[in-house]
Amino acid sequence: MEIRHSKLSTNKPPNGVLNQIEYANGNARKHGGSKRRIWRKTHIGFEEETLEVRAVEVTSSNIGDAHMLPELLNQIPLDQNIGNVTADGPYDTRKCQEAVAARGAHAMIPPRKNAKPWKTTSAGAIAQNDAVNVQRYLGRTVWRHWSGYHRRSRVSR
Repeated sequence: MEIRHSKLSTNKPPNGVLNQIEYANGNARKHGGSKRRIWRKTHIGFEEETLEVRAVEVTSSNIGDAHMLPELLNQIPLDQNIGNVTADGPYDTRKCQEAVAARGAHAMIPPRKNAKPWKTTSAGAIAQNDAVNVQRYLGRTVWRHWSGYHRRSRVSR
């Protein structure tokens, strides 16, 4: 599937929100396939303010969410800046943090509850360590409001 990207008219970089939708193919049995439903995931990258779809990937259910973030970011042209990338907990991996940092964006990804600081060898590790330290000293609820993470729920509806 080819997606055409239009340039946004604002001067500030857009904020991206990632979401994942899971659905079953109910026609597998009808057309002579196995009796088990085939689950698919649609990974979608939105522009937060305009709700414009910026990137889409459809995968089978055995592909994890974190593996798709770099692919979604690669669909956005390099000449278009990204301000923030907001995603949920499964995206809290080194690969995702590095992909966001490589695009010059700020990752708003909540660290896991038992997260430990990473060795500061890269920009992605520094961003994750900042989020871990803020959550450790201020709490998850304060971090969510302070970082703007709660805005992610507006896109999910």
